[in-house]
Amino acid sequence: MRAGTGAGRRRGLATARLLGAALLTGGAVLGGGGAYAAPSPSPSGHATGHDDGRGGKGDGHGDRHGDDRTASPGASSPAAKPAAGSGTPAGTPAGKPAGVTGSAAPATARKPGPPPAGLVLQPADGAAVGIPTAAGLRQALAAALTDKSLGTVTFAVADATSGQILYGAGENTPATPASTTKLATSLAALTLIPGDTRITTRVVAGASPSDITLVGGGDPTLTALSADQVQIDGAPADTDTAPASLEALATRTAAALKAAGTGTVRLGYDVSLYTGSPQHADYDATNIPLMTPLMVDEAKADPRSREEAPARVADPAGQAAEQFAALLRTHGITVDGKAKQTAAAAPAGSAVLAEVTSPTVARLVERLLTTSDNTLAEAVARQVALAAHKPAGFDGAAAAVTETLAGLGVRSAGLVLHDGSGLHAGNTIPPAVLVQLLGLASSPDHPELRPVLTGLPVAGFTGTLGKRYGAGSGAAEAAGLVRAKTGTRSGVNTLAGTVVDADGRLLSFAVMTRTTAPADTARAAMDRIVARLAACGCH
Repeated sequence: MRAGTGAGRRRGLATARLLGAALLTGGAVLGGGGAYAAPSPSPSGHATGHDDGRGGKGDGHGDRHGDDRTASPGASSPAAKPAAGSGTPAGTPAGKPAGVTGSAAPATARKPGPPPAGLVLQPADGAAVGIPTAAGLRQALAAALTDKSLGTVTFAVADATSGQILYGAGENTPATPASTTKLATSLAALTLIPGDTRITTRVVAGASPSDITLVGGGDPTLTALSADQVQIDGAPADTDTAPASLEALATRTAAALKAAGTGTVRLGYDVSLYTGSPQHADYDATNIPLMTPLMVDEAKADPRSREEAPARVADPAGQAAEQFAALLRTHGITVDGKAKQTAAAAPAGSAVLAEVTSPTVARLVERLLTTSDNTLAEAVARQVALAAHKPAGFDGAAAAVTETLAGLGVRSAGLVLHDGSGLHAGNTIPPAVLVQLLGLASSPDHPELRPVLTGLPVAGFTGTLGKRYGAGSGAAEAAGLVRAKTGTRSGVNTLAGTVVDADGRLLSFAVMTRTTAPADTARAAMDRIVARLAACGCH
């Protein structure tokens, strides 16, 4: 069995491979909160580590630190072997969660997606391309898999057309997913919630003309910045990705109040949408704030911060309400006293004075995946809980995601979720389940799931893979051909996504490691594994 193709055939396939890369990157979105997690001590004093990407330090908002209090099941790596695959059952549509609205036009109508699942580009001679074999993959990957910096490694490689696992080692062994958990959250969200749905923040009238209430709808991207100051992953926001504006909400509210002859108000704020404790089990006030349905600029103390782990405000909802009150004052409305949290939810049917809406759920999913945004992932997970009629807290969201995946036919063995972001040390997902999630997102039966693919970072170009697969990495030939979700905790590194191989075939993969090697070293070794897939025909 050969590990690749001949030089002549490679030249004949060059155009096809570049076309494949261009198609795969066509729907990419530069997105995220602009903050990247850096190693920092946890409240308990354990060493910390984060997702890869930005200068080797963080993966967007990154995965929160992880210590080794919970060992990854399966301490040793079984011998690599071919594994049985599974199909991709059809999903079950569901309704729209509370607190969200539909957009005027579907998100998918505005942004091109990836090629159809299983697209096989033809070589120059027009001959059909075969599926890689286990023997061919074994030969291609053998050297890369022996890198000692990987430590214990489990993996799966699948054909994206059928979802069939072609080759793997420990592919059914539960492992710590870190931020690849966000694949599960995103898939569940797009299954239950129409992609063109938008999250609404509104101001409603109270019991008297002088009482108004700011109602949090669960949009952490609501911004107090002016449009020219908003950046997403370091780039200006476009019309599809621009967040809702607190200033616009204040302008509209002030206009409605003046039209009604009201110049002085008492401001309350409603955070009843979420339930349970707002504090994540691994809360450190940097990688994630207290999760409330009302916050501005993801509760960053400095909304313009590009720090890897920005300081978060202590009271996200209270701070957002005070910022809103200050904006009302600039528009000539007197706000009497401080804003106060309401004791109960705003009554159903309360007159809406003004509202603003987030980007579509499809765009939010792309954003949270591209930059591994923990805060946005947890907010989207709560929208899944609401759509599934479960409590909108950490537990309810995890249960809703798990049940939604089960409804899609995703294997339940080894799948354990405690949150939507991957910060929790107790999450486990086997590599085979990760490639099954990617297979569902690639399936022509599930076009609604395509933003899971278009949101994956592109090797060497976007998000948390923007500074990987570069010159001297040993993986540079795969730049532009790999789209993958990264994940890192202390001693844990994961990578799951898709790659265009030497024959132009789309493969899905998941590589999960537990190692004592430095994170940058382990990540580079993982990238070389995937680069071998890109260079391989493997028949």
